[in-house]
Parts: sequence; structure tokens; C-alpha cells
Amino acid sequence: ELISCLQCKLQRLWEERELVLSDLQECSKQGEELEAMVRDICKPNEFERYMMFIGDLEKVVSLLLCLSTRLARVQNALRRVDGNTDAEEKQSLTERHKLLSRQREDAKDLKENLDRRERVVSGILAKYLTEQQLQDYRCFVQVKTSLLIEQKDLEEQIKFFEEQLEHLEQSIP
Repeated sequence: ELISCLQCKLQRLWEERELVLSDLQECSKQGEELEAMVRDICKPNEFERYMMFIGDLEKVVSLLLCLSTRLARVQNALRRVDGNTDAEEKQSLTERHKLLSRQREDAKDLKENLDRRERVVSGILAKYLTEQQLQDYRCFVQVKTSLLIEQKDLEEQIKFFEEQLEHLEQSIP
């Protein structure tokens, strides 16, 4: 019964992930249209700034999500540490926690820098775009970020439930 429940949950998550991937494709098309418009109306160096920002947006968001996920896993492992845990393993987890914490702080700094760059790009685009076009640009950035976060979250949930299902199936003779 539990296996069946996990399989149903996984099926719903896979379907949800497909919807998010479809939304990401739509967002990507919108991004291509926006890119073409920005290329046509902006100076080459302004267009380059725009493209660098858009490219870095996905990288920085993905990096932050990846580091946060890894840090959460290490924190969970540290919570399970008890008197029976090997001292070397505990040391390794503590060191990984420190390293991931530092890396996440660095990634947060990158995100703050990216946010500043977004304001610069918005300022550039405000010189050329109508208010509606500027709103569309801002909506695109927000939707792209949200979809990336949602995709990563779904992938993590799927991975978790697949592991649970695998462990459960192995535990049954």
C-alpha cells in the first residue's frame, strides 16, 4: 500500500515537472522574442549587458538552489549524528557544512550583484521600451526565476521519493 502511494505521488510529481518544463519552453520563446527586440533597439554594448544579465540569471539562481539543497542534506545528516557515529564521518560532515555555508554566502553575494545588474539593465531598457514592454520584461525575469526554482524543487522531491521507493522495495523480501 505504501509502495502504491509513493508511486502515485511520483507520478503526480513527474506530471507536474512536465508542466513546468513546458512553461519553461514558453518562457524561453518569450525570452527569444524579448532578446530580438532588445537587439534591435539597444546599442551593442547595452545589448551585451542585457545578454550577460539574462545568462547569469539562470546560473546564479541554479547555483544558489544547488548549494542550499546540498547544505540542507548535510544539516540533516548532522542532525542524525549520535554517539555511534564515526568521529571521522562527523568531522567530514562538519567540514562540508562549513564549506557549503561559505559557498552559499558567496552565492548570495553573487545574487545581490545580479540584482544590482538587473536594476542597471532595467534602467537601460526603460530608455527604449514602452511601459508595457518594460513590465513584460520584468514579468519575464520574475517568471523565469520562479520556474527555475519550481523545477529544482520538483526534481529534489522526485529524487527523494524515488530513493524512498527504492529503499522500501529493497526492504521487502
